[in-house]
Parts: sequence; structure tokens; C-alpha cells
Amino acid sequence: MDPRTLGPSTPYFPNKVFFISLGCAKNLVDSEMMLHQLSVAGFLITQEPDQAEVVIINTCSFIEPATRESIETILEAARLKKEGICQILVVTGCFPQRYQNQLVKQMPEVNLFLGTESFSGLAGLLTGLLAGKKTPKMILKPDPGLWTAPYQRLLTTSPGTAYLKISEGCSNRCAYCTIPSIRGPFRSRDPKVLIQEAQTLAGQGVRELIMIGQDTTSYGTDLNQGLSLIELIKHLLKIDSFKWLRLLYLRPERITRKLLNLMAREERICPYLDIPIQHASDRILKAMNRPYGQKRLRDLIQKIRQIMPQAALRTTLMVGFPGETEEDFQDLLQFVSEVKFDHLGLFRYSPEEGTTAAGYSDQVPKEISLQRMDLLMEIQEKISLKKNQGRIGSVEPVLVTGLSPESALLIQGRTRFQAPEVDGVVFITDGEPRVGEIIMVKITEAHTYDLVGVVQE
Repeated sequence: MDPRTLGPSTPYFPNKVFFISLGCAKNLVDSEMMLHQLSVAGFLITQEPDQAEVVIINTCSFIEPATRESIETILEAARLKKEGICQILVVTGCFPQRYQNQLVKQMPEVNLFLGTESFSGLAGLLTGLLAGKKTPKMILKPDPGLWTAPYQRLLTTSPGTAYLKISEGCSNRCAYCTIPSIRGPFRSRDPKVLIQEAQTLAGQGVRELIMIGQDTTSYGTDLNQGLSLIELIKHLLKIDSFKWLRLLYLRPERITRKLLNLMAREERICPYLDIPIQHASDRILKAMNRPYGQKRLRDLIQKIRQIMPQAALRTTLMVGFPGETEEDFQDLLQFVSEVKFDHLGLFRYSPEEGTTAAGYSDQVPKEISLQRMDLLMEIQEKISLKKNQGRIGSVEPVLVTGLSPESALLIQGRTRFQAPEVDGVVFITDGEPRVGEIIMVKITEAHTYDLVGVVQE
């Protein structure tokens, strides 16, 4: 029911929605857009699933563990519906986009499936479903309107931080990856639209703007204007209220000296590079369809450390790719030992339907992959601890993010060298910092992933 149709004396009780967002930060931006749409339409967002008439799950389906998590979350929500707690169950995002109409029969409990770019009419569809109106169960057609205006969002990130999604899709065609088939080819968003959206975020008190895309360094390569990532960054730096600008998901082959020089020159750009290299064996990188080898990676990292000696490096690695021999793994192990990344994400290869690598015959047994993951993490934990110990005694700007979930007595935040969700945090044990502000903190203690400090007056 639309509250605008009610008379002045008619009582109105808004329908409550419980929203679950799974997967990456790019997915989170889509979730925030949906939440804004629902809020404007008069729905009440609740934190309690057993109080909601509507449950919406924005899913991830990039790899098998993400698909499994999506399915388990949907089944749990279906239980609430079976018990009569919720009336409408909606599933959006990568999972329905990937598996499409086969889900209609497999998950009859779901009232509505929406694809990755099909959610602009969500509020109207929900209103119709709650009123008993017949609605298609699967809507996958993308809405071109998503590309013509700044994204209006209800921010769910910690105070002071927001993501700016500068592109959609990917055209790299790595042998193991489902993203191009789910999200489509790479498309840059209009720079004018991005600048308007960034200005809105600045007006909402955002101090750290995080630029994201499946392939951030490709930004602008498909635009007629010829505007590159570097030019976009320069425009965003004109917004003075952004104290930190962070770049995520940088393809190694597209990191230029010009970009590094800009990052070194501009203090407001976080000295932090997230470079998902996936592997370090030339043979495996070629099989993955990654357009570089180990020498090129070493040259890049040497160049980064020459230009930005203070920079923190993060990467993502895959273990157990088809055909990965013990020699390939030792190449990777030695590379990680020598390069010494500040942060490292690790996941095990899973054969994904529709990808080139799924057809390879020389799949690595699960137990071997798990053993290799353990060995890599043992090495990385020692590296991370030593890196953190090197920060003891330093005074760092820290963005205060709120109370620690581990203890109500601790405030936590992040340095410029820590990205949200994927890296460690700084626990602030003394002082009364304001959430959402950037303060100076003296680091007094170090752990494998986290730091401890006190407010520096």
C-alpha cells in the first residue's frame, strides 16, 4: 500500500523489511540503492528478521562457497516464511542472474527473483506482491536508468566511509571466473554522474571514499571522452571534505608509473594498493589467462616500493588451480616469502560451471589444496605480525569506525593501511574519539592482523 493514497485520518503501519547483503563491496552498493528505494517508498527497514513482512537477500554467486552461502541464507529465510513470520521472500543479485529460470522450480518459496541490474522497480513490485497482485517470478532485464543518474543510497558502511562504484562488469575473461557471464562486459560509469554522486556522499559526512569496480584500473577505456582513472581521481580530489581516497581492485598489468606518481604526490590518496595477482607461477598464470608473469610482477612491486616506499600492499591468491604442481606451489610460496605483502587474501579454486578451467582434466585434490593454503597462511601470518610490529611507536591517522564487537569498552578504527572488512583494525584503548572522524593514534601494541593504540593529543 502506498502511504500517499491514504486519507489524513487513516492509520498507516508501514511494512517492515529485513535486508541481507552477501558478497563483495560492489554488491553492497547495489544493496544500499535498494534500501534507499524502499525507505523513500515508505517501507520500514528492521534489524529483526522475525518482525519483517518482507525478507530480501542480495546474493553472491562468484564461486561455489558464495553460492552455497546464498542457498543456505535463502533456505533459512524460507523457514521464516513457512512459519508465517514473513509474507514475501525476494532474492536479488548474482545468484538469480547466474542460474536464472531453473531457480523458479527449485525454490518455490521465493516470491520474486531479480537480476543484478533489475532492481529499480523493487518498491513497486513489493507493493504489488503485498496487495496480492500477480507478478513475474523472475525479472532479469537490466534497467538502463541505473546508468543515467547518481546512485541514491542508504549507507550501511561504518560512519565516515562510503564506496563509489565506478564501473560494472568485466571483460578480462580469466579462465576460472564467472563475473563476465554474470555481470556482463566492462562498462565505465559516466564521470559527471560519479562526481555528482561523490558530492552527495561528501555532504553526508563521508571522509573516506573508496573507489571500486571489478577492474578499477580499466576505468575510462570504454568512454569516448577519453577520461582515465587518473583524471577521475583528480576531479574527486577537488572535493575537499574527502580526507582519504582509497583504490581497490587494481589489475597489475594496468598500474602505470603515472598512477603511482599521483598516489605518491597526493597525501589524501591512501598509500594502499590492492593488487589481486592470483598466482606467481608463470605456467599457472598463463593457464588462468592472466596477461603477465612473475618477472613482471616483481618489476611492478619494485617500482611501487621505489615510488611509494611507505605503501601497504594487499593481494589475493588462488590455490589448487587445475594443473598446479608442487613446483608451481613452491614458486608461489617463495614469491610470497620474498615480496612480503602487508595483507593477503587466500581462497581455494573451485570449478565453476561455464568457465574454461572447469573443463580442465588435471583438477587438484581438495586435501592438497587445503594443505597448501595452510602452508601459505603460516608464512603470511609471520609476515603480517612483523609488519605490524614495525608500526609500534608510530603515530598514525585513524578513521574511527565505532565500538568494537569484541568489547563494548573498546573503540576501533582503521589506518590508511587497512581497508574495511578485509584487513585488520586498530583498537583504541585510551581517549574519547568521535565516530566518523580521523584522529591521531599512537600505536602501542601489535598482533598478527590488528593494532592497538591510544589517542595522541
